[in-house]
Amino acid sequence: MQAHIEAIKDSKYCSIWHDQDDIRPDELPALAADEQCKLLIVGGGFTGLWGALQAKERAPNADIILIEQTFIGDGASGRNGGFLNASLAHGETNTDHHFPGEADKLHELGLENIKGLLASLKKYGIDAHHENVGETEVALSQGAAADLKKHYEHAKAQGDDVTWFDQAAIQQQVGSPKFLAGLQYKDGHTGIVDPIRICWGLKKVLLELGVKIFENTPLTKLTPLGKSQMTAVCNGVTVIADKVLMATNAYNVCLKKVNVNTIPVWDYQLATEPLSPEQMESIGWFKSRHALGDHANMFHYFRLTKDNRITWGGGGSVRYYFNKDTGSHCADIPERFEQLSKEFFETFPQLTGIKFSHRWSGILATSTRFCMVPGVAFNGRVAWAVGYTGLGVCASRFGARVGIELLGYQPSDILNMQFVKKAPMPWAPEPIRWLGYKVTHNALVKADANDGKRGLWLKFLDKLNLGFTC
Repeated sequence: MQAHIEAIKDSKYCSIWHDQDDIRPDELPALAADEQCKLLIVGGGFTGLWGALQAKERAPNADIILIEQTFIGDGASGRNGGFLNASLAHGETNTDHHFPGEADKLHELGLENIKGLLASLKKYGIDAHHENVGETEVALSQGAAADLKKHYEHAKAQGDDVTWFDQAAIQQQVGSPKFLAGLQYKDGHTGIVDPIRICWGLKKVLLELGVKIFENTPLTKLTPLGKSQMTAVCNGVTVIADKVLMATNAYNVCLKKVNVNTIPVWDYQLATEPLSPEQMESIGWFKSRHALGDHANMFHYFRLTKDNRITWGGGGSVRYYFNKDTGSHCADIPERFEQLSKEFFETFPQLTGIKFSHRWSGILATSTRFCMVPGVAFNGRVAWAVGYTGLGVCASRFGARVGIELLGYQPSDILNMQFVKKAPMPWAPEPIRWLGYKVTHNALVKADANDGKRGLWLKFLDKLNLGFTC
């Protein structure tokens, strides 16, 4: 058996974050009787949890119900890499294209949001294992190194806190024969967290604040009731609510206006067993604990956990499946994890022989504008915020803020921004969507193998600002 396949042979299919029995809360009973409330929140991930908390902070006496179809943090919120990034609109280029003139405001709001997130964790005593290590991109080709150097010079000229690493310097930071250069961004807050500790910590806080939470409670129907309320059907019983926040992200729900904004993209991850002191020394990573990502189209993202495991995700394993397939048969596909394992050992050959303890997958939602899409329907009775495209750990808190403000909870001038009001271009229908994905995926892989040089198809998509990884 090949070494990279042997390494995952005995791994457990479970998110490394979920596999923490010492902090796992008891699951709450499902909704079993009719209820009535001011605000119903559908979805127990980051957006739903932050939405409930911010609504409670703005209207302490509001009666709020949150329903989750499985358990709190079971979706992407408990299956991501735990990278805390202040960006709300996925970078300057994307921001300038979709929201011209709003870059400075979105940058300011992003910093305000990440500061608020960390302040809330401190206020409510939630230990998310936050490490303020910034974010570091590494170049795997000369073209990527040259591109990163341009980014460094631009950021430095703007006064950003950035550090450049040439090949010798990045090798001292993180020892991989593939790394040719590196660029670290720091804003004093960006770094890494244990995402499930945020979810489960917020669950505890919300219960203490009087929010009713029902797990294993899927929403099956949502309809208007008169001119001022909504009726939600769950488990054969109903919830009558004045307002509803849809916090379902990639998961299909019974409201077409939410579903059309995003497509679900499957991402796969591995986690090693804890590294020994000798293994840590062999890569030198322990000195900096950088949060890392390849500067590539099909990029990997990787970081260290508190107990010195490496989590490793992304790369060529990322997939969209025909007709928005989110079935369980897409979750544990051996080829995806074998590819990830192979790419890991190509990056860190000195760790050959180490085993992966966990493998898992999750679904992120992406829109054609590659950042969060808010919306409102039924004359302001239903709102949503979905489509974070891989940057939801932090941006979901802001999405929750937009959602509850759209529902009337202390609305502010952010509701007048293009970021909130501008509708995204819809995704093409099947089978055009699937064919477009396949052609684009292959073109991105080819560009990475060709020192980043983009072919005609990607150049065409770049003109439409659609040349992002998919």
